[in-house]
Amino acid sequence: MSEQTQRQAYWKANLKLVALCLSIWFVVSYLFGIILVDQLNVISIGGYRLGFWFAQQGSMYIFVVLIFFYANRIGKIDRKFNVHED
Repeated sequence: MSEQTQRQAYWKANLKLVALCLSIWFVVSYLFGIILVDQLNVISIGGYRLGFWFAQQGSMYIFVVLIFFYANRIGKIDRKFNVHED
């Protein structure tokens, strides 16, 4: 594989991962927390309506999980394309 092809494959994998993380973040924070809040409020977990929970707490928890997920996956991508730090 040529160096140029390897760079393109690396950035394609990187952008795919970023798009996945941003999509999940959008769904959780915008759709669940704002648009679909009334439908989710029908469900109650621990005494709190699910739509309210996503708007107040859930999106932050998911965001923190996404940070660790991204760090883990980008580390694997870096090692696969041999651009990792030692």
